[in-house]
Amino acid sequence: MLSYRHAFHAGNHADVLKHFVLIELLRYFNRKEKPWWYVDTHAGAGCYALDSEQAGKNAEFAGGIGRLWQRDDLPDAMRPYLDALAQFNPHGRLTFYPGSPALAMTQLREQDRMRLFELHPADVALLGQTFARDVERVQVRKADGFSALRGLLPPPSRRVVVLIDPPYEVKEDYRRAVDTVADAIKRFPAGTYAVWYPLLARTEARQLPERLADLGAENWLDVRLAVKKPPRDGFGMFGSGLYVVNPPWVLPQTLEAVMPWLAGVMGEDGEGGFDLEHHIE
Repeated sequence: MLSYRHAFHAGNHADVLKHFVLIELLRYFNRKEKPWWYVDTHAGAGCYALDSEQAGKNAEFAGGIGRLWQRDDLPDAMRPYLDALAQFNPHGRLTFYPGSPALAMTQLREQDRMRLFELHPADVALLGQTFARDVERVQVRKADGFSALRGLLPPPSRRVVVLIDPPYEVKEDYRRAVDTVADAIKRFPAGTYAVWYPLLARTEARQLPERLADLGAENWLDVRLAVKKPPRDGFGMFGSGLYVVNPPWVLPQTLEAVMPWLAGVMGEDGEGGFDLEHHIE
């Protein structure tokens, strides 16, 4: 299925959690001069205009990044994420929201590389245009990211952050996300693999973090942000989570400082909450 377009959801609460963590992962990798690779299995269009018809249809960004933009009480740990967003909105008005590839680009150094995959024909064309001036460091391919990842592991740099962020429009995405991480761990056990998932009532969504935990990675982290109570009728996303294999050892401390504040700001009618579990040796 190729009906999903992230432009309708750009900058929502799920993007805030996902992209805050992504920036923290890449900032940690930048502590060393050794190059790293960033791989995005479902890269989308790259950057989104919040005044577009698509983004404005449900204006999900208003309940997401819109609640953080230009606040004066941000936790220090959130400032790098907001600073990255500011690069796309230099005049102070929130006009554009960068997707995962564009945000990763703010951390990219001369020695680092990005590999981006997208299947939607319109989005992959936009993605290619976004990075057309940096083809030496950034490669864009119209391909199934689940399958394409296999050919990149292990990366030449032996340092990689992989974001697996499918739309989960079909049940198969849940199984393929788990299978992809399992294969990646076998090919390159030292890689950092981050899997975004929705908080939904459906069985596949509830079981996904459990199935990822069953893969047996020694070092892992699971963070979830709920912005409202689960719907009584069982329909609709009420939050999201990120499961990270081989997270930085400093990430739990950062999240422990940020998540209570973030849940309070992002929660609807005071119903925000979070869960954080991890095991890092």
